Formats: sequence, structure tokens, C-alpha cells
Amino acid sequence: MNPILGVDFGQARIGLAISDELHLLAHPLQTISADKTSVQKIAEIVRDRKIETIVIGVPRHMSGVVGTAAKSAIEFANRLRGQLPCTVETWDERLTTVAAERALREAGRKTHKTRTIVDQVAAQMILQGYLDRENQK
Repeated sequence: MNPILGVDFGQARIGLAISDELHLLAHPLQTISADKTSVQKIAEIVRDRKIETIVIGVPRHMSGVVGTAAKSAIEFANRLRGQLPCTVETWDERLTTVAAERALREAGRKTHKTRTIVDQVAAQMILQGYLDRENQK
């Protein structure tokens, strides 16, 4: 099986994580800038790593309402769908970044030094949730 790419979309940075070939575990991959080249950078990763599916986190409010950040993530997912040959899915990711920051703090990482990796860990959590659900089916 080809790997799955997890995406934590943000206005400044986009965290990426990748699954193993068995779709059991998610691993942090990298953080890229959220700019006009983001889609192109992700397209290169899709091509180079033969990604079959992209899972993008949509940060809904706790009430389930789609706010500004969630709308931006959905728009980004739609841009990817229009330019990539693989499947692009969205995933409810409420509080993923908060959980990633907490996990890094508990691991002894200083918060001011984790800005670039917190997005990768959030993407890893998004992707792991997706993989766990898929494996339960």
C-alpha cells in the first residue's frame, strides 16, 4: 500500500505527517510555509512518495460549527483536489494543536523551540486518528 499524508493546515505553517506502508502508524514528516507555493510543495511530496490519500484536518469549533480556520482548511483541501491525482479527505481535528503542544511539553520540549515541529505533531495526530478509524472498519 502507498502511504497516506496527513496535513495540519495553518495560516503561517502547514505541518505534514506520513503513514507507514501498512497504514498503522503516522510519523511527523516536515513543516512547510503556508504560501503560494504550498500546493506545489505538497504535489512534489505526493509524486515523490507515491501518496495515495491526503487527510487534511478541519478545526471545527467544539460545538461543531465551521469557523474561519475550518473554512480555510476546506478551501485548501479543495485546491489540492483540483490539482492532485490522489484522494483528498478532510478530518475533524478539534484541539489537535493543543494536544500536540501538551505532548511536546510533557516530553520536555520548550514551547518556543517547538513551533516548527508542533505542526508536524498535530498532523501526526490527525493522521493517526484517521488510520485508527480506517483500521477499525
